[in-house]
Amino acid sequence: MTGYENIPELGRQLADAVSQAMTDIRPKLLRAALTGDAGESDNARHSDNFLSEHDLWMHDRYQVLLQQHLPSFVYASEEAEPQILGTDPDPDLCVLVDPLDTSELAVRGLNGYTHVLAYSRSLGRPVAAVIGDIFHHVQLYVAAYDGAEDHAFLLTATGDVHRLGNRRTRPLTDSIVTNFLMKPSERLTPLAKQHRFLEALAQPNAAGRSKGRVGVDFGSVGLCHVAAGFTDAMIEFAKGFAIWDLAPGHYVLHAAGGTVTDLDGNPLPLDYRLSHLDDIAKAMSTRRTFIAAGTAELAAELARLLIR
Repeated sequence: MTGYENIPELGRQLADAVSQAMTDIRPKLLRAALTGDAGESDNARHSDNFLSEHDLWMHDRYQVLLQQHLPSFVYASEEAEPQILGTDPDPDLCVLVDPLDTSELAVRGLNGYTHVLAYSRSLGRPVAAVIGDIFHHVQLYVAAYDGAEDHAFLLTATGDVHRLGNRRTRPLTDSIVTNFLMKPSERLTPLAKQHRFLEALAQPNAAGRSKGRVGVDFGSVGLCHVAAGFTDAMIEFAKGFAIWDLAPGHYVLHAAGGTVTDLDGNPLPLDYRLSHLDDIAKAMSTRRTFIAAGTAELAAELARLLIR
């Protein structure tokens, strides 16, 4: 895999674990899609979220795969309370995991993602993150810290590695801005009420063409699409994203030179305050609204337009 050696070691380790997890789950999800047997379960932890046997299988699988690379860490998965794995009673790394994001679509064979982020409790910042795309050619988005600076990469199914950064600047009138708009009352209706934003996006550009677009995107991968330049911004102003949905993509976009702010335009910190198990549990029950953009200028323009 050309360029794989340029990814800092922890990023490579997490990428190996995520890649293996996706290889393992892909045929199970395809079988669920073709048979119509989604394996849906009651979600005792998050009653408004879809939960399948595949989410729980990935939760267990990641414990095994991550322990092959990391001697000790706090395992903070969406599907269970934080726990310490390994022999160190107070490990530095906290590994946040969303085993199977958009699982309601994944069991239909449409879209499926998986998120892993390693956070150094001593440094108070992420040091590696990997977002896996289960069904598409672009399979991994990776960010990692080499001790001096952060780096972001894109990896394809054929083994190509591309470094992310040096984003082009587009005006809002030429931009694709995404939102997780799938739930009619919780997400789509509030978006439809963002009149200032929608009117500004629909304005003709300098060439007199209406090229602004609203797109649907999901969890951390939406921020990764901004990092890669596939889209220009992602907004979340309704319910907010949980930490396992936001933090991995936040770190990738940061490492690629983009920005993530609150709705007032203030940059969101990378310090998620995960010093103790109680802090980790509290952070996992918190949701954040945000603006993610390839440039600070576009983020600031969206902050001016969005209705709180």
